[in-house]
Parts: sequence; C-alpha cells; structure tokens
Amino acid sequence: MDKKPVPALRDTYREYFDIGAAVNLETIVSQKDVLTAHFNSITAENDMKFERVHPEEDVYTFEAADRIADFAAAHGMKLRGHTLVWHNQTPDWVFAGKDGRPADRETLLARMKDHIDTVVGRYKGIAYAWDVVNEAVEDKADVWLRRSPWLDLIGEDFIANAFEFAHAADPQAVLFYNDYNECQPEKRDKIIRLVRGLKERDVPIHGVGLQGHWNLYGPSLDTIREAVEQYAALGLQLQITELDLSVFEFEDRRTDLLAPTPEMVERQEELYEKVFALFREYKEVLTAVTFWGASDDYTWLDGFPVRGRKNWPFVFDVNHQPKGSFWKISDFR
Repeated sequence: MDKKPVPALRDTYREYFDIGAAVNLETIVSQKDVLTAHFNSITAENDMKFERVHPEEDVYTFEAADRIADFAAAHGMKLRGHTLVWHNQTPDWVFAGKDGRPADRETLLARMKDHIDTVVGRYKGIAYAWDVVNEAVEDKADVWLRRSPWLDLIGEDFIANAFEFAHAADPQAVLFYNDYNECQPEKRDKIIRLVRGLKERDVPIHGVGLQGHWNLYGPSLDTIREAVEQYAALGLQLQITELDLSVFEFEDRRTDLLAPTPEMVERQEELYEKVFALFREYKEVLTAVTFWGASDDYTWLDGFPVRGRKNWPFVFDVNHQPKGSFWKISDFR
C-alpha cells in the first residue's frame, strides 16, 4: 500500500498564517529535513539574545546569529528576531556602573540604544519582526510589572524606549511585545493594559506575541479564545510565538515515562486540532504560528521543569515523522 503523501504545513496554511519554528545551530543541521519541508519562518531560540550577541560592552559576537540568518535566507524562510530587552539572559555588565554601583538611568538607556541600534541594524531588511520586550509583566496578581534591573534603573518607560529605539533602527520591522501565561486572565489583563498604554502614547508597537507554552490540561480552549478575542480588540496583529503542548501538567513530577501514554497522545491530538481550528478563525489578525522547536527529538521542555525527563510536545516525532496531531491540523478542509 502506498504511504499517504505528507503535505507541507507551510503550504497547508499558506492562506492563513506563517508556520515557524525555533532553531539553534544544532537543529538547523539535525532537523534540516523537517525544517525545510514544513516551515517558512524561523526564530533563533537563544542565539540572538543579549548574552549571546553582546557578551561584553565593546564585544559583539554575531557568528551564530548570522548562521541562522543565512539558513533562513538559503531556504526562503522569514526570520523573526528574538529578543532585544529581557530580564533574563542579559550579561551583568549591562547593569553595572562605576565603583560597583548600579548603572544610572542615562547610562543604561545609552547601552540599550547601542545594543538595539547594532543588533537590529545588522539584520535590517533580514529580520522582518522583533520581539522587542520580553516578559515584562509580573505573574503575581498584585504586581503589574516584573521587577528587573531594566525597571529598577530606568523606570516603566524602559519599555517605550526599547520600542522607539527598535523602530528608529529599522522602520520597516514589525515590533512585538512577547509574554507567557498570556491567556491567564489576571496576567492577560495586565498585558492588555501595558499594550494599550503604549498605543495611546503612539509608541511604535505593532503586535502582541502570545508564547503558547501550554499543556494538555490547560489553559482551556475557552480561556485561549477569550484571550485571543481581547488581544485582537487592541487593533494590532497577533502571533503565537513559542508554541508547544507539553504532555505533562506543570506540577506533574513523573520521570519514568519512555514514551507518552495513549491517553497523552489522544489528548494532544485533540488539543492541537482544537487550537489550530481556533487559530484559523482569526487568520485576519493572526499572522504567524511559531512552534518553539520543530520535532520531539529536541525541545527545551526536556529536563524542564523536571530534570532528566523527556517531553513530546510537537506534531513531529523524534524521527521527524508526522504524528497523529500533525494530521489533525492538516486534514481540515
């Protein structure tokens, strides 16, 4: 019996939105087959982050980021830039002033501007979009913005300044605010408050990135739909920027599974089918869905949050073959 042809995801969704994957220097080699067959957009998982490209004040290291940009160009893929200003994976020197004291506001703003000018300027016309500010909203219900050196040393306007600097460095780039737990109602409302405030001050923000690090038990489809509805009402484009559907609840500490259980497989198939049906409903505002990886042989969820544990969050298996969830999001016409 002839095997069923495997349609390219990027072609299946060409009339809906881009299909992206996060990559690194290893996976552009080890997963080249599945990446080039199915994806038309890539994001550097870590290799464009501050600590990787700007480890010392007068040192920029673009070799890895350039290789990823070259891979995208060689295979006709779009490139998303990730990420310019984040509380994490930023070298300590950025926040250090003289005599061991923290940097003052003017020094830190100047360093931010230099970094954004240099990085965004290098990939001007190459990276079509940037996650400008990442995860600046606090998860705790009674706190709005996350405590970080950016906030402590500059103030709340560090966010607006980052967008202004990025827009000046590449006026054509599409600029996103990006966050996780974006569907949780209390955090969702704070993200909306932040983005609406930026828009009202004419800050050049063009989109909201919903990371989409979800699992088989939450958030519910109704919660995702409500969030998408409310973000869409902002009048900006939306992207799912870091999608993976963990087979484990976050609190699940099992380490003994060598493969997902049949129940996990079934739930994952059903969830992928439902969320992609939802995404398709919002094709007028949703411009890309990027998985935070490509296939189950590599995912940041291996070992997180439980050390030594394997996860299987994607629609391609460890051998780069389509899983049942792949067919659920492909066979919808």
